[in-house]
Amino acid sequence: MKTGLDRLLADRSLLDQLKGRRVALVAHPASVTRNLVHSLDALIDAGVKVTSAFGPQHGLKGDKQDNMVETADEVDAEYGIPIFSLYGEVRRPTPAMMDTADVFLFDLQDLGCRIYTFVTTLLYLLEAAAEQGKAVWVLDRPNPAGRPVEGTLLVPGQESFVGAAPMPMRHGLTMGEMGAWFIEHFELDLDYRVVAMEGWQPNEGAGDAAGAGWGWPSDRVWINPSPNAAALNMARAYAGTVMLEGTNLSEGRGTTRPLEVLFGAPDLDAAAIHKAMRKLAPEWLSGCALRECWFEPTFHKHAGKLCNALMIHAEGPFYDHDAFRPWRLQALALKAIRMLHPDYDLWRDFPYEYETDRLAIDVINGGPSLREWVDDGSAGPDHLDGQATADEAAWVEMVRGHLLY
Repeated sequence: MKTGLDRLLADRSLLDQLKGRRVALVAHPASVTRNLVHSLDALIDAGVKVTSAFGPQHGLKGDKQDNMVETADEVDAEYGIPIFSLYGEVRRPTPAMMDTADVFLFDLQDLGCRIYTFVTTLLYLLEAAAEQGKAVWVLDRPNPAGRPVEGTLLVPGQESFVGAAPMPMRHGLTMGEMGAWFIEHFELDLDYRVVAMEGWQPNEGAGDAAGAGWGWPSDRVWINPSPNAAALNMARAYAGTVMLEGTNLSEGRGTTRPLEVLFGAPDLDAAAIHKAMRKLAPEWLSGCALRECWFEPTFHKHAGKLCNALMIHAEGPFYDHDAFRPWRLQALALKAIRMLHPDYDLWRDFPYEYETDRLAIDVINGGPSLREWVDDGSAGPDHLDGQATADEAAWVEMVRGHLLY
């Protein structure tokens, strides 16, 4: 399998189209070639005139740990070019930033989830490029979560940096495909192209012990695209476990396996919650294994306290690509906690991605419907499933014409 970056570097006719043009690169630590050479180094070595670089949330180096931890602009020590932060003083590239290049190469590894902010960064870049008359090339990369679509659509008016447009939580697209949909949806006019992958087969499994395939090629090394995206298992589970960021439950930050647990808390019985989940909607637990475990976060929520948790294993022989539904699985865990502990202080009330007027859980889900479903004792699994199923079908139809693979 070749990524868009690998294809660009191997195709002289593509590289020739960049001759005489100033080029900017949007990248992070996972922006590497098949041989693990960073795209900034590889492009310059190939003779591309790179005049600036941009880092998304967590920075070009990927060193910033948490949400709302900003990165400053800097000058690259080796190449002397400016490196602009799109998660610092600004999140949208300014006209002055856009003036540093003619063509913008977008080379970010995504997780296939609406809330993962790289997708919003792509939209903001496309909008700025349309305004400034710049070209954008997406060097396409795999969606490690594959093609499955899950979740309710973001409600218009609920947009944020973790919700760029009315899409579901698990969108099933690559960044190249998403860019094309953005251009259609927002009626943008710009020079846009996708350097497509070669040999990506999102609907095939590798059948090996590591459980690769089904979105992530078994012959590619996993590199964290952000500090807490430590494994393919996390990428698969993230469309559900990210909801924990809007709760007072630990998502495993401060441990070695963040965002791979359904919850962690010092005052909850994981086995009892698991039992309640199986009773409420056993079919929503399909496609993975859940294992009771314990951890003590070294930082973040419940730091220094022993937490009981349920670990998700969407990997190896436990993983069923078509059956696994992480958004419903996480929703079910929250529903079981509310059922067993009606007065539990579940929803975290703090500024989330610079949104101060809405609860974090509502920002994350693009509206209040999931939180309201969890808190409504009379609402069963069918209520949420009905809304989500309709929204998922609408999204699949909406983006069908943009699929490249």
